Amino acid sequence: MKLLRVGTAGSERPALLDADGTLRDLSGLVPDIDGTLLADGAAMERIRAAATAGDLPALDAAGLRVGPPVGRIGKVVCIGLNYHDHARETGAQPPAEPVVFLKAPDTVVGPHDTVLVPRRSVKTDWEVELAVVIGRTARYLGSAEEGLACVAGYAVAHDVSEREWQIERGGTWDKGKNCETFNPLGPWLVTADEVPDPQRLSLRLWVNGKLRQDGTTADQIFPVGEVVHYLSQFMTLHPGDVINTGTPAGVAMGQPEPKPYLRAGDVVELEVAGLGRQRQSLKGA
Repeated sequence: MKLLRVGTAGSERPALLDADGTLRDLSGLVPDIDGTLLADGAAMERIRAAATAGDLPALDAAGLRVGPPVGRIGKVVCIGLNYHDHARETGAQPPAEPVVFLKAPDTVVGPHDTVLVPRRSVKTDWEVELAVVIGRTARYLGSAEEGLACVAGYAVAHDVSEREWQIERGGTWDKGKNCETFNPLGPWLVTADEVPDPQRLSLRLWVNGKLRQDGTTADQIFPVGEVVHYLSQFMTLHPGDVINTGTPAGVAMGQPEPKPYLRAGDVVELEVAGLGRQRQSLKGA
């Protein structure tokens, strides 16, 4: 299923995109798409049954904002340097263990919402990523297979980053990762049953129409199941938590000088195969 949330920010309603591309209203069936729903197998089956039976009313999609496909996110956990080609372009050795950092849930916005270039920023960068949404509690998992079994679905994420603040300003990466609007998510949450192999997905990103990233999750150093298993040894993952699993080569930081960092007025488009497409215009904060 392709689940999404539509409407004004903070007042989104749950919806489903059916096989014919028609937007269907779920608000008469479930209150929202969030961790509570994703952990409720019976509720998810009711959605499937209603969709199959054709019982869901259509929504007029014209002019309707698409919000993040998951509401009330508990935490966003991110994996850095998780593609061999991205590690090479940044001059880093492939890490022996996943590099972990967090983004605040309030960085998450809709897939077509405006992205703000922070004040005094000179190195705002792009990163297309596969996002994993957790559907059952993951705590001290025993294997990568158990990790995959905890995944409710997948989405497109844009891990926007300010490289000067991330790398040159001391401490952890958090300063360069947590500016408002720095995590567009969606358009859809595609349930795990429709993504049989998350390690065979292409990812692409364009800036002002120029292709900048063109990669595949097959190049991940730590595959999805292994990432979920690994994280569960250090923290409890709850239904509705999001994991950004890293970006392939092609970021601005890895380009020759002068590096083409993002500026107000730029337009970024990105997609992950089967998971939909995002488009954001940038403006100054």
